[in-house]
Amino acid sequence: MFYVYALSSYEKNYIYVGLTSDIKRRIEQHNAGKEKTTRNYRPFELIFSEICNSRSEARTKEKYWKSGIGKEKLKKLRTTLK
Repeated sequence: MFYVYALSSYEKNYIYVGLTSDIKRRIEQHNAGKEKTTRNYRPFELIFSEICNSRSEARTKEKYWKSGIGKEKLKKLRTTLK
């Protein structure tokens, strides 16, 4: 089982989309600064996650959420959560 997830920075206007098989560990890694790409945007909150049956399905969905349309939907979701 894989997860596609989106994290929103508390302090900056930044949304990160990724995939993992262990979502709890992955969020902890991002918030601990262990990931170079997200280190400067900490701390994060989880705004979206989706369960996928395979890595290839998760990768397809990750690409969608990273696209222009997907990012716009995540921005709208983020504003409704605040």
